[in-house]
Amino acid sequence: MERSADFLVDPEVFRGVYVLTGPTASGKSEVGLLLAEALGAEIVSMDSMAVYRGLDIGTAKPGPQERARVKHHLLDVLDPWEGANVAWWLRQAAGVCQDLARRGQKALIVGGTPMYLKALLRGLFAGPAAQPALREHLARLPGDHLHARLREHDPEAARRIHPHDIRRLVRALEVIQLTGQPLSAMQHQFAQIRWHGPVPVWLAWPRQVLYRRIEERVDRMLAAGWLDEVRRLEHLPRPLSHVARQALGYRELLEYLDGVRSWEDTITLIKTRSRQFARRQLSWFRHLPELRAVVVHPEDSPQTVAERILALWRPNDPDSATQVRSSHPGCTR
Repeated sequence: MERSADFLVDPEVFRGVYVLTGPTASGKSEVGLLLAEALGAEIVSMDSMAVYRGLDIGTAKPGPQERARVKHHLLDVLDPWEGANVAWWLRQAAGVCQDLARRGQKALIVGGTPMYLKALLRGLFAGPAAQPALREHLARLPGDHLHARLREHDPEAARRIHPHDIRRLVRALEVIQLTGQPLSAMQHQFAQIRWHGPVPVWLAWPRQVLYRRIEERVDRMLAAGWLDEVRRLEHLPRPLSHVARQALGYRELLEYLDGVRSWEDTITLIKTRSRQFARRQLSWFRHLPELRAVVVHPEDSPQTVAERILALWRPNDPDSATQVRSSHPGCTR
């Protein structure tokens, strides 16, 4: 019997919650709107950068029209000089889903941040509370020394953690020192599938079609004033947090403004790194067997894709397709 105290958030909180994910530029937002309208659900964002106010264009954040159609949660909830991580998001998402359940309202989680998705589906190990003095002591040691110590006490974790990833090395050694157990052994229980809600789905496009969509979206974002948005972020009362500064595309545009590379090279780099990020997302999705791939063809409209998903979620409801088509009849692909 699992003890909920082992989890940062009790997985039962998400029972009955719908999940739509997919790589960047796969059309999650538009399909998610149609699904939410058909289900009568509110949307909970699973995007690690859409939580920040002011990071709008480059995160493809739903705008006022989309938010008027369906209520969204976990958008614009932090200032860009604040930091967030997977544990913070999981707690916030759990709170939103609990509130929706109390109101008798359905929740649809939409987004593509892989670590957030895994924590949602598998749970997140709570672990012992941080010890600042111990962390400070460990953080002063060279990365190679930390990695060697971890190899000695937890070879499995050492294989997964890069010698330069000081934050994760420090946490792994902290857990060992405080509990006497290797971090990997304590995390094994979180490798089990625990999802008992509607089957989570991800949008699977042909690879080359997805890459073309990514490049076209980058061009649209730049035409919409993405660089001006980044300029405004540079003049905020406080500097961007490390997390916000690393947002895909924002980092490259900030470097362009600092004179690191030319405009043409910046655009090329954003597109390259966006494709690389999509490849990493696809790898995550394919290694989470509880996810169901919904194949999307270039000729498919968002309505067609939404109907396909509803057929999985409501296999005995012959009116599902009609509900999607009639929910927003003027919407086109």
